[in-house]
Amino acid sequence: MSEKVEQLHLTAIVNRVPTTLTKQDRLGDWKVRWGINRMGYVVEPGIYAVNNPNSSSVVFVSANYKLSFDALRSQLEGLDAWILVLDTKGINVWCAAGKGTFGTEELVKRIEVSRLASVVNHRKLLLPQLGAVGVCAHEVCKRSGFSVIYGPVRASDIKAFIKAGMKATDEMRRVQFSLYDRLVLTPVEFVNSLKYLLVVMVVFFLLSGLNPKGFSRELMFQNGLASTVILFAAYLAGTIAGPLLLPWIPGRSFAFKGTFLGLLVTAILWNLAWTGHWANTLAWLLLVLPVCSYLVMNFTGSSTYTSLSGVKKEMRVAVPLQIISAFVGIVFLGILRFI
Repeated sequence: MSEKVEQLHLTAIVNRVPTTLTKQDRLGDWKVRWGINRMGYVVEPGIYAVNNPNSSSVVFVSANYKLSFDALRSQLEGLDAWILVLDTKGINVWCAAGKGTFGTEELVKRIEVSRLASVVNHRKLLLPQLGAVGVCAHEVCKRSGFSVIYGPVRASDIKAFIKAGMKATDEMRRVQFSLYDRLVLTPVEFVNSLKYLLVVMVVFFLLSGLNPKGFSRELMFQNGLASTVILFAAYLAGTIAGPLLLPWIPGRSFAFKGTFLGLLVTAILWNLAWTGHWANTLAWLLLVLPVCSYLVMNFTGSSTYTSLSGVKKEMRVAVPLQIISAFVGIVFLGILRFI
């Protein structure tokens, strides 16, 4: 088959994608940042053509999480390339590598299923560096014949990386987790547990009217407002302040960082007279600490600061303490309603 006929054949079976993101793409990216259709934001696994690639063009490998796919293709303006999309179950490259879906098995399988060997005349794959933990390069080469080259951490460095002969500088290899990087992750952290927060706030609001004489609507509004403010403040501290202030909060453990924030939040609320007398403040402290601690610890899945083994070790210690503290705090608050 001639190159021209083969290329016509490939044009029919390969999806061609632009490098410019549309308004619909940007809206979809914004929505998924807020947790809207998060697990359904995917592209079909397979081969995609960027601009006008030929059999000698570079083959990039990406996850089928559309946000990852869009981040890659939007940086390929002016390049003729192929993108081999793996089935990572809608998970980004870094997380999928840890879970194994961006891994050796899926990569070898996708090379075979997509008949990549008939698309290109070379045997090189350019993978994102953050996917390295899930891929055994020598095993991929042994089973598929394709060698693996790890590209830079950030898609914005791809052109410079290729121009330099597929060689990365130290800066290209360095994983950064700047204030902006953490900021763009906070919306989904805020939204993820919001429905549970709203339920808890309603329950606490309604129960705030309980007293030794029965139930008081006046007390419900008075104490319920305070309960709502305290719970929401703890939630904001854990989902927004925690990620943003991460490098400056004392300690290595995320659970400890969250506990520190809980102490700070309770102190501020006490000074503003939201927590009431000392016994009530102590009860709220026992509840606010585990809330902040758990929410900040939950951010470990989005952070570059921890390892999977470290997270598991931390959770084995922290989660039981968080449960005990929250339970004691709730019981203490209940008892104070009837004293």
